[in-house]
Amino acid sequence: MSMVDFHQSMDVMGQALTRRERVVLSELTEDVTLEEIATRLFVTRNTVKSQVRSVYRKIGVSTRAEAVAWAQAHGIQ
Repeated sequence: MSMVDFHQSMDVMGQALTRRERVVLSELTEDVTLEEIATRLFVTRNTVKSQVRSVYRKIGVSTRAEAVAWAQAHGIQ
C-alpha cells in the first residue's frame, strides 16, 4: 500500500479510522464470525460489535459486504 493509499484509508469523510478499526475491518474481509474476531483480538464480542459499528459509520456503509468491498477498494485486507 502506498503512502497515498494509506492516508486515504486513514481519513474517511473527515474522520480517521483508528489502528484497531483498520484491524477489525481487515478481519471482516475474512470468512469469520464476530466471536472469532473477538477471540483473535483478545476482546469481547461486544467490543468488536462496537468497533464494527464505528467503522461502518465512518466509511458510510451499513452491511458487512459493503464494508468488505470498501476495504478491498482501499487496499485494506
